[in-house]
Order: sequence, then C-alpha cells, then structure tokens
Amino acid sequence: MTELKEFRLPDVGEGLTEADIVAWHVKPGDHVEVNQIIVEIETAKAVVELPSPWDGTVADLLASEGQTVHVGTPIIAVDVSGTAPAAAAGYAERSVVPAPGTDPAPADQAERQPVLVGYGVKASSTTRRSRKAASPAAPAAPAAESAPTARPAPHAAPAAEPAPARVLAKPPVRRLAKDLGIRLAELAGTGPRGTITRDDVHRAAAATTIRSEQEVAENGARTGAGSAAGAGSAAGAGSAAAAAGAAGLAALPSPAGEERIPVRGVRKRMAAAMISSAFTAPHVTEFLQVDVTETMAAVRRIRDLPEYADARVSPLLLVARALLIAVRRHPLVNSSWDDGAQEIVVKHHVNLGIAVAADRGLLVPNVKNAAELSLPELARSLQDLAETARAGRATPADLTGGTITITNVGVFGVDGGTPILTPGEAAILAFGQVRDAPWVVDGQLAVRAVCTLSLSFDHRIIDGELGSAVLRDVGSMLEDPVRMLAWN
Repeated sequence: MTELKEFRLPDVGEGLTEADIVAWHVKPGDHVEVNQIIVEIETAKAVVELPSPWDGTVADLLASEGQTVHVGTPIIAVDVSGTAPAAAAGYAERSVVPAPGTDPAPADQAERQPVLVGYGVKASSTTRRSRKAASPAAPAAPAAESAPTARPAPHAAPAAEPAPARVLAKPPVRRLAKDLGIRLAELAGTGPRGTITRDDVHRAAAATTIRSEQEVAENGARTGAGSAAGAGSAAGAGSAAAAAGAAGLAALPSPAGEERIPVRGVRKRMAAAMISSAFTAPHVTEFLQVDVTETMAAVRRIRDLPEYADARVSPLLLVARALLIAVRRHPLVNSSWDDGAQEIVVKHHVNLGIAVAADRGLLVPNVKNAAELSLPELARSLQDLAETARAGRATPADLTGGTITITNVGVFGVDGGTPILTPGEAAILAFGQVRDAPWVVDGQLAVRAVCTLSLSFDHRIIDGELGSAVLRDVGSMLEDPVRMLAWN
C-alpha cells in the first residue's frame, strides 16, 4: 500500500516566513534516508541545507528551483511505504488525500518522528492540508466517497518525461542565472567536472542580448517595409502607419540598456534592515585620524609567532581587540534601545559583528562572546566567520544576536564613511585604509602609516561625550598597542 508524506518547508530561522529553493539534491525516484540532505534553500539570512525527515522514495518535487515558498508549504513528497515503484509519474496516478468528509491524515502518521540534524519535526508538521474541490469542468468523481480522489501532479507536463540531468553550479551562480533569465540546463560548464561558472552565465547573457538586438533590428526593417507599401494606397494612411511603427519601436526597451535584479533573500532583508535602522535610530558619526605605525609593526611580529601559524593576522585583529577593550571600559556603548519598554538594555556579553561583502549581499555574522577569547582564538574566529559568510554557509545563528559591529572599508581602498547601525545595536566602527601620510612626530615631519576611524552611534543612548571617549580609546590603543595590555 502506497503511503506518501509531504515535507513542509520549516522555519529554519527566527520567525522567517519564506525561502527560495536554491538547488534540489534529489529527483523523483531517488531513495532517501533520514538526515540525508535533499535541498538547499535561501532565507533572508543564509543558505541552509535541509535533511529528509523520512526513509523512502522521492515521489515528486512540489517546488521548483528558484521558486519562493512560504513556510509550511509542502515542497517534496516521499513514499515511505517501501513498496512503491520508483517512477516519478506514479505520483500523478496515486493519492493519499481522502475524499471530502474523511479524516485527512492516516492514524499512524505521527508514530515515527525522527529527530533531524539541526532541527526537530513537530507533530503538526505532517498534518495534511485540505484540498480544493474539483473544477466544474473536471470529470465526475466516483460515487463511493471512500474511494481515493485522483490528484494531478503539481508539475503534470514534465512528470511524464525523464528527470533532467543534474546541473552543477554553486548557489551564487544559480542566483545570477536566475536574475539574468538564463537557463542553466542549456549551458555547458567550463569549471571543474563541468561546473557552470559566473563567466559561463555572463557569456550566455551577452549572447542573448546580441540575439535580442538582432531581432529588434529585423522587426524594425519589416515594419519600415510595411509602412512603405502602405504609402502607395493612401498617403495619409501610410504616414500614420509609419508613425505607429516608429512609436512601437521606440517603446521597446533596450536589452542592453538596463538590468533588473529581483530583491529577495539577503538583499531584501538588508534593505529592510537599513531603512529601519536609518529612520529609527538617530545616527551621529565621528571621525578620528590615527597614526597606526606601531600597530602595523605589531601585526608583522604577531604573524611570525607559532601560535598564529594557522590564522590570517591583519590589522583588523587589533582593531577588534581595541574595540572589545573600549567596550569593557564603556559598557553603555554595547547596548540596545527597547522602544516597547522604554528601556536601554546594556549587554554584558559582546557578540562582535563583522560586516562581510558576499555575493548574496551584505552579511554581518558575529563572533559570540568575543571578549572572552584569547587573541589567537579571536584571530581564528574572525577568519572562519568571514570565509563562511563569503561562501554562503553562514547559519542564522551566525547572523543573529550581534551587539556591536566593525566594518572594514579599508579593504576597498576607502578612507572612511558614515556606516549605518546594524538594527538592534548602538554603535558601529568603520576602519579605513592604512596608507602612508605626512605626520608630525615629536615636532618633526615624518612619513607614518595613518588610517581614519569612523564611529556611528545611536544618539538616544550614546551622547557625544561617550561616543568621543570610545573613539578616542580605540585610537589610542592603535597608536600604542601596549595600552591594550595596560587597559585589558
């Protein structure tokens, strides 16, 4: 007896309502086991891999790659009976949905609830949704209400065709192809093992643009020829036809003139967060130029120590340590504004956020309890977190709970800026590029390594005196790293 179960999209974050299907790892007819990764989804926070909650055979994929799916919507059907044929088309001929008026869920449906990697399965997650009545144009159902109702496959047309070959492409490349309207199945990958790369997608998009421009030109030539022929019968009608043809061509958008990028996932959340932050918290930004010659020398010495052999040591490490010490000296800077309770919430732990520019948009993962880490541990944590975020593997836990943030704009060759606060935080420090500049040392002009620090803060919580004290302390420790030992 066939027993189909539908896996509903779970909430893998904190109250997220939807996610995009990035890539399926299975196809109809495949056998799956509990905790086997079956699909990658992209939420507003991260790309997440979902495991199978059951052993069985994939009967059908209820959502396609690139589709936005709401939490609670069935995305895959699995035959857990162990006796069903592997053909995908069988799902269109069978149904586990009883006729109207009967119990929609089998009595033994909730017996087995395996615990999955990363999240559990709620008993309610297997409750089947009610189905709409059959269309008036559909054939009449059998008279016996106990007979199963035939259910068309969600993808009826392709169900009878063999499953397409697996396309090898990373999630950012799939996103790019979707944004540019390119079908990955039609491309020949030039990467390892035939993987489709960003260059492959861009070449396909350029070829599509050329074809579109040629079609527009051919349509214009045909329109002009038609207008000229029409002029032979009546001059007025011919002029009107020519004018209409010209207007039609002018209304056609140029394929190479603009590009539209759907605002989804991380970009959508980032935009909403920045708007909320900019128009909720009154921002103030202060700047400080700092001689970081001694810090750069310290970084070079630290790189040679055996404790840092497996860590990438950069000036950002000492900037992070300086900010953590400044937070300990001025705890109010590590706080948030509770508008509902009209209270300032001072955090006695520091989850240090690091802004990362990833292919999917701006991400701010954070190092949990960063103030409790040793310098080597902090160096490795910063490196691992940045690499994970750029690779699209940051988890929702990595991206939530931050208390204060650093953004390193210097890596882009920028001296400074006015960063917008991460929502829920009271301060963000921007670290500009380090460059040689003339500087007065002991009354003499010298060439020194100089950078600009920018501190934006919520003026409801942090006044000018406190903001200036924090910025000054960070600058003093970067001018003389020995102060980090003295003040720690």
